[in-house]
Amino acid sequence: MSDRDAERGTVLVPGGRDVRATLDRADESERGDGATTSAEAGADACVVACPPHPQQRGHRGDERLRAVSDALGSRGVDCLRFDYGDWDEGYGERADARNAVGWAGERYDRVGLFGFSFGGCIALLAAAEVSVAAVSALAPTARLAEDLDAAAALDRVDCPVQVVYGSRDTTADWEPVVERARDRGADVVELSADHFFVGQAGKVGETAGEWLAGRL
Repeated sequence: MSDRDAERGTVLVPGGRDVRATLDRADESERGDGATTSAEAGADACVVACPPHPQQRGHRGDERLRAVSDALGSRGVDCLRFDYGDWDEGYGERADARNAVGWAGERYDRVGLFGFSFGGCIALLAAAEVSVAAVSALAPTARLAEDLDAAAALDRVDCPVQVVYGSRDTTADWEPVVERARDRGADVVELSADHFFVGQAGKVGETAGEWLAGRL
């Protein structure tokens, strides 16, 4: 856990697995017109952020998740970045995302989902099963197992969808998700980047954060 996460405290997500998260609260700059800032009033929307593959050192401190969180915070939206419980081949991780959405749903009027790579697949799978206001997937892995298929899950997602991918990404099998997303009229964004969006975390944050905030 980073120093930033330690300062903000850890949220224990209920659900029978050891799932810990960091809640980043929106921190809008003072508007100068006497209006109450979100930090004073409390945000009414939150995005649950799903990290990349936990067996490949994916965690809630991932720079892409933090960049999205920063972009959301500047727009008055909180962000819950979580770590998965023990490895369960995608099944437990999907449940972790659902449970994190449930935690947020008890505290916020509107909840969105974001995920990167493995987490992008998890976010889409979870959005097909729980009610969220919007979901954004960055370089999503298309399938974790035959019944954990993000492309197929898109047909069951009943909210606005954004899929962002790198044109030079040769790591993730994102093409089936992008093709299905385009077929269903989702917002598909291509960035000139590899799978890890090296040097482009800020652009990733603004692309996904602005889109999500606009729908929450």
